[in-house]
Amino acid sequence: MTGPAIRPRASRHTADRDGSGFDRKLIAPMVLGTILNPVNSSMLAVALIPIGQSFGAPPAQTAWLVSALYLATAVGQPVIGRLVDSYGPRLLYLIGTALVGIAGLLGVFAPNLGVLICSRVLLGFGTSAAYPASMFLLRAESDRTGLKSPSGILAALSVCGQVIAVIGPTVGGLLIAAGGWHLIFGINVPLSAACLVLGALHLPRLATLKEVSGVRPARRTDVAGMALFAVTLTAFMLFLMDPRVGTWYLPVLGAAAGTAFAVRELRTPEPFVDLRVLRGNAPLLATYGRQLLAYTTTYAFLYGFTQWLEEGRSLSAKAAGLLLLPMSAVAVVITAITGRRAAVRGKLLVGAVVQLVGCAALLFADAASPLWLLALIAAVVGIPQGLNGLANQNALYAQADPARMGSSAGLLRTFTYLGALAASAANAAFFRHGATTDGLHNLGWLLLVAAALFLVASVADRSLHRIGRAGNADADADTGTDTDADADADADAGNVGSSPGSREAGR
Repeated sequence: MTGPAIRPRASRHTADRDGSGFDRKLIAPMVLGTILNPVNSSMLAVALIPIGQSFGAPPAQTAWLVSALYLATAVGQPVIGRLVDSYGPRLLYLIGTALVGIAGLLGVFAPNLGVLICSRVLLGFGTSAAYPASMFLLRAESDRTGLKSPSGILAALSVCGQVIAVIGPTVGGLLIAAGGWHLIFGINVPLSAACLVLGALHLPRLATLKEVSGVRPARRTDVAGMALFAVTLTAFMLFLMDPRVGTWYLPVLGAAAGTAFAVRELRTPEPFVDLRVLRGNAPLLATYGRQLLAYTTTYAFLYGFTQWLEEGRSLSAKAAGLLLLPMSAVAVVITAITGRRAAVRGKLLVGAVVQLVGCAALLFADAASPLWLLALIAAVVGIPQGLNGLANQNALYAQADPARMGSSAGLLRTFTYLGALAASAANAAFFRHGATTDGLHNLGWLLLVAAALFLVASVADRSLHRIGRAGNADADADTGTDTDADADADADAGNVGSSPGSREAGR
């Protein structure tokens, strides 16, 4: 997006603004659309056991409900982000949020687990539209007003998404207690309707954005790169969810598609994912590795521990959701306390050590463990959840080439989703015959290995010393809460395609 800041006469989309000049009418549809993904990601954690009981499916099969959403989102976020660049935010926002409502109805009336998984796939693609659309609008508003970025709106979007994510299991438990697991799908219908109404009323058309903000659509869409990316992820994930000799062709297909993808992305002038951001940047590559390890642990605990609470510890979905409240509260408090501090090494080291403690604690949990002990374990795990992702985002902001910030941040979000997919595969493997205590302990050993690797990666990366220190160039940038929001904004916007030298990577 390279158009100049143009300020023609005010329109109905620009007349009602806050003190910074931002159009306040855009806030409601942006915030409501943005929370659709964390709502559907987090509430399912307490619904897997009730759904399995309803359809007679073990955790190894219900794990596909988690994988389907994250696989669709991992592909959908960058793909839809590029489509937003080409066709504008309004059209993709309305299509995506309408798809969320359809997926919700499909989930409510699903006759079997297969249809319910299809509903989650639709939810993944549908919920991938609102955030890229919102980030496009923020960029357009920035150009229109001449402001570097509407940081207050970015922070609001980031906080809303985080709060919804951490309270989701508790809300899901309450909904299941009120009307069964169907309600966690049904809630998408009124949310979708509200998004459609607000979006139709307040989101500007592409022609209006061109006139008011000088927005220029993306010139080319790398369809072949998108397809190869999707095939690579899908093939490897299908194999990881059910590794057997008979499915040997899946990793072969994934490797072949991945190789073709890499070759194409390195040669095409406007790639879907700019792999050149990794060339010669070892610290950035290390940050991606830490992100993968951190979110493998986070999501494996969220879904694995919750399933065990309901099946192995015999708690209701409501009780399991309430037991996770300490984790949610601690994560939010830690983020609020440390969010404006630019230094990252201390956050990563503390987060890594506490993460090891939390994973080790899983080895001592059993069906006789008192509730206060299980709540304490959840609270301990909330500490690294509040530190690690935040620190990795700040590290990326300091390490990435500014000309390729969008593509770099997009890849960070991709590694987040890969961690979620790896966690889903691990839960399926260890809970193949039910969420038993033995399965939880085996999962705990795997997470201990991941946490140990995270600690080693954090200690070994000497470049982390310089980030956020006074007198460094990194410290001159605001890498606090607003920076995190900026990084998330670029990542979720799907700005993962860039051409070298462009002012905004992927735009």
